[in-house]
Amino acid sequence: MASHDLRRILAGWEYEPNQITVRKITGDDGAIKIQMRLDLGLLQMEVSGRPDGLRPHGYESLLAYHEHRLQKNVDKNGTELGFDLSSDDCQSLREEAVQYYHRYLAEFVLEDFEGVHRDTARNIRVLDLCRNYGREENDRGALEQYRPYLIMMNTRAMVHLSLRKGSFRRALTQVEEGLDQIREVFADVGQEEAFDESTEVSILKSLQQEIAARLPVDPLQKLQEELQKAVDEERFEDAIVLRERLDAILEQKTMAPVRRRKK
Repeated sequence: MASHDLRRILAGWEYEPNQITVRKITGDDGAIKIQMRLDLGLLQMEVSGRPDGLRPHGYESLLAYHEHRLQKNVDKNGTELGFDLSSDDCQSLREEAVQYYHRYLAEFVLEDFEGVHRDTARNIRVLDLCRNYGREENDRGALEQYRPYLIMMNTRAMVHLSLRKGSFRRALTQVEEGLDQIREVFADVGQEEAFDESTEVSILKSLQQEIAARLPVDPLQKLQEELQKAVDEERFEDAIVLRERLDAILEQKTMAPVRRRKK
């Protein structure tokens, strides 16, 4: 008789308080699974689709099912009017979102930033769906407190993907866009002052500083700084040489390429 005791599985994998401990394993079906260690056991999740592997109503997730219902309503009536989500619908969507929350935390630790981006974007769609179509007011706002956190995690995932490609300036732009989105969230509820006190904002600004420190040095800016330093230190001969080099670079930048006309 097969044993249902988890101790064999957990042997040698200690729980570490205040840390997210995860690993990938190969399941009995030959597919990769994500496991997250908890104090009293573990969570096991599929790497794609719904984390528990279920397909509610034959769809990848409850979110996909309700998005399909919404689209059918639009196709039939030419409008979103008439579509809504009951309290039970919203509760089920919230419970499903928790599964994806656990998975994107695990993915972040595993540095699977594509997965983090996918699952955080997916949970933002849950917030949008409940906010726009929840029948009850409390259901429309129940998840909104998590929107800044989701935006922050989604932004971090995009930034890390850009950094892997060496796209430092693109990464900086993504951080700025994420900060703008969080600012809008607070502005929408009349809490603009909460922006500067937000933990999510603090995390993104720290990331912004780290990226800026890693940006490749602009040769023009470096020459300008060296020139100013030479002038401040009264090294005028060095300053003349630096000025000539600087003028040569600026001239090259301003000269338009000359194209020969075809005869």
